[in-house]
Amino acid sequence: MGTGVHGRLEVRRARYAVATVFAVHGAVTGSFATRVPWIQDHAGVGAGQLGLALAFPALGASVAMPLAGRISHRFGARTALRGLIALWTLALVLPSLAPNMLALCLVLFVYGAAAGMSDVAMNALGVEVENRLDKSIMSGLHGMWSVGALVGSAAGTLAAHLGADARLHHVLAAAVLTAVGVTACAWVLDLQPAEDEEPPPRFALPPRSALLIGAIGFCAVFAEGASLDWSAVYLRDRLDASAGLAAACTTGFTLTMAVARIAGDRVVDRYGAVRTVRASGALAVLGGLLIVLARHPATAMGGFALVGLGIAVVVPLCFAAAGRSGPNPSLAIAGVATITYTSGLIAPSAIGLLAQATSLTVSFVLVTVLSCGLTGFARVLRAGDRTPITRPGAAVPGPRP
Repeated sequence: MGTGVHGRLEVRRARYAVATVFAVHGAVTGSFATRVPWIQDHAGVGAGQLGLALAFPALGASVAMPLAGRISHRFGARTALRGLIALWTLALVLPSLAPNMLALCLVLFVYGAAAGMSDVAMNALGVEVENRLDKSIMSGLHGMWSVGALVGSAAGTLAAHLGADARLHHVLAAAVLTAVGVTACAWVLDLQPAEDEEPPPRFALPPRSALLIGAIGFCAVFAEGASLDWSAVYLRDRLDASAGLAAACTTGFTLTMAVARIAGDRVVDRYGAVRTVRASGALAVLGGLLIVLARHPATAMGGFALVGLGIAVVVPLCFAAAGRSGPNPSLAIAGVATITYTSGLIAPSAIGLLAQATSLTVSFVLVTVLSCGLTGFARVLRAGDRTPITRPGAAVPGPRP
């Protein structure tokens, strides 16, 4: 990439284009989540069967994510992302069409595979844009995902309130989101592999570096999944909060994460990935302690807000570090994504099982303990700290701590 005006404008356009793709990806997730009750009724499945079916998106994503690098190598990054984001937005239609349990599991596997592959492709391009701009943007990109999820959820809530058929809702949403996503891809970076570059393997174990980085992401996503799914229940059952106040706690947690991610890039640029995650872990631990020790709903709500603030930038920084951790960024990003998807899959059920065996308070002691891992192992994200680009003749600065 040149350093002229044309090159800078191209990279800036690519940044906004990738941000739009992130928002579209989140909007699909939000659109699906709000219509799960309708899908459950249409497929005629009980709560236990639904819980099993909802494990299939993570399974599909885990199997398919390593393929994203090979697809990008075969078709180029821009064409690959265009196809994968279209596959993801169109997959939104599938779950509402499932007439029974078997069909629901199958379509959710495909839905998750499309989600995972497009996730890897857009994060890889986001890391490349961040490298060329030489400043942090991954937190903001994930913030745009959260914004998209909120918009999709709001539209889905309105559709559910109006009693709209989820099949019609999702067909319309898929059409709009496909058009937006495919159009945005026209301005992402068109990365092409070198002529002598070997294609990545179709399936491969994550590199060791991705395992270490993924462990940090596992802790953050576990806290996120536990808070999203159990914060309202915690306030209602543990602190006798009203249904409205309990729901507001979950909404507040989501908004806190979105705002923190959008604002997080400036913090990362100033203090570096390692210091930022160490401080973030301390905030998450403080929030967990407030939740565990709370005797009033307001205290627990403050604790959940601190957890959201503490974990918001961790996963974006994990993807950024994975993208710089070795010669095959897509494979490393896929490895980290697989670990974080797995954490998101097991966290809600793990919290529920531990709460049944002991109490919800003990469950969030586990969340607090895992949050300590963010501070303790933040140094593995050192690959996410960039050395500023130097001009000819300028002194070469040392890496930031």
